[in-house]
Parts: sequence; structure tokens; C-alpha cells
Amino acid sequence: MTESAGAVYPQGIKLGVDVGTVRVGVAICDRDEILATPHKTLDRNAKKNSDVRVIASLAVELGAVQVFVGLPRTMKGEEHASARMATDYAGLLVAEFVARGMDVPVNLVDERLSSVTAHRNLHEAGMSSRNHRKVVDQVAAAGILQHAIDMQKARGTDVGSRVTAPPRTRPSGAGSAVQPEHAAPEGTTRSQNTEGYSEPVQ
Repeated sequence: MTESAGAVYPQGIKLGVDVGTVRVGVAICDRDEILATPHKTLDRNAKKNSDVRVIASLAVELGAVQVFVGLPRTMKGEEHASARMATDYAGLLVAEFVARGMDVPVNLVDERLSSVTAHRNLHEAGMSSRNHRKVVDQVAAAGILQHAIDMQKARGTDVGSRVTAPPRTRPSGAGSAVQPEHAAPEGTTRSQNTEGYSEPVQ
């Protein structure tokens, strides 16, 4: 693992997650955080959350030090239903890590255009559109992860918005179990805790 002088973010193997209503793409990077690669596509199981447990187990197996979950935004930077879904999913991951006694940071990061870029890259690689569905989610996850690790190195600090576990006294039925830090009031755009992290994945 390469240590960067003064770097204040976890360094090592990391996971990228692209959340959809039907599928969840997962990507991983090497220990030196040079290259993010597509890893697998999971079926989303909103009832049993078996896919969440698979990702947590993968983090254990690889010794991952951080997970980045893509936060969908409109080109105007607004967040709608898909962003709430990603936020809730990140919360489920945090809860699973906490249940396993693991302290693995989960950060929400801007993922505008990641799926569009993934489709374009697959097309340029010669894959037919009908086969995109099998891998596009994990390719999008790789784009999310690559952008995040590149930004961490460029800035020498963490990026995105850290998702934290809820207080144990939180009343049942009070909404999402886990909220990102600096969450904005309902109906407003959430601020990321790293200034300027809003550029689309290239």
C-alpha cells in the first residue's frame, strides 16, 4: 500500500457500488488505489437484503477499507427518488457493518453520468447493446470508484458524504435507519462534506 504524505483518508482496497431498483453493480480497486475494475452484478433483494450481505462479506474477504456508493443527481445537482434509494442502501450497508462489528466507512459520492459513460464505454469496446445489461451496473460502479479514488489522491483528503449509524435511541418508524452527515432538510439538496465534489464522472 502506498502512503501519501498527509493523506487523511482510508488507504487500501475499496469497493464501488452502483445501486439500481433491479440490480446492484460492484467494483473493486487494487491495494494501491490505482485502478478500479468491475467485479460483479447482484440482483437487488429489497425484502431480504441478501445483496447487502454479499457486499459486506466481500469487504471482509478483501479487507476493504472503504465503500463508495453512487448518489444519483440531476444535471442541476438536485436529488430525487433514486438519490433517496442510494442513501437508504448506503445506510443498510453501514448497519450491516455495524452488526458485524466492522468499522468500514461508507461514503456517498456524486454519480452523474456514470451509467451513460458505462454504456458508451461498452459500446466502444464492441459489446452489443443487448449484452450491456449483464455488466453495465458493475462498469458504472467502477466509474464511480475510479473517480472517487482519483479525487482522493488529487486532494489528499476524503471525498463524498460519510454515512453514519443512527443513534440507538432512534424511535422505530422514524424513516431511514442511517443518514449521511450534514443531511439537508427534506426537499432540499444535501451538501457534500467535501467542497466542490460535484463534477460528473468522466
